[in-house]
Amino acid sequence: MIGVNEESADVTEQSDGAEPEIANGPFGLVHDARGRLVLIDAMGRRHVGVEPVRSFPITDPERWIVLLDSRGRELATVADLSSLPVALRKTLEQELASREFTPVIRRIVDIAGENLPTEWKVETDRGPTRFTLDDEDNIRKLGSGKLMISDAQGTRYLIEDSSSMDSASRRFLERFL
Repeated sequence: MIGVNEESADVTEQSDGAEPEIANGPFGLVHDARGRLVLIDAMGRRHVGVEPVRSFPITDPERWIVLLDSRGRELATVADLSSLPVALRKTLEQELASREFTPVIRRIVDIAGENLPTEWKVETDRGPTRFTLDDEDNIRKLGSGKLMISDAQGTRYLIEDSSSMDSASRRFLERFL
């Protein structure tokens, strides 16, 4: 782990066209004054605008976290979040949580429309909402009754266990599954 004093360190952007040079070794994560995530590699270089992405967000969310630079190029991989020091792990988990906002559908109140697109009125863990589903292929089965629904705007909704939903919600879903 590199000890970095954020206030005294320089914040630099990646130069255009330059390939990032980073080994999957010790690194640090901090936020700069603009709130961007900065990866500090083993050489002390700062990579501004880093985005963490889970390689297997549903099946193995705690392992294989990839840190991408601002152009989507891989900088580093974290094999297991539990292997990180507590402060680094917390920073990474907070970034992942803000990036992966996915409301959980608790109940389907109504689905309007006989043909696609359909308008869905649902209750989520974040409150009631409406969205448009424009393709049945935007409902993916993830196993064990878990479903991922992507609306027309690209917002993803999760149903953790369709078999445990109320009977009216299950009847609405049967139409699409």
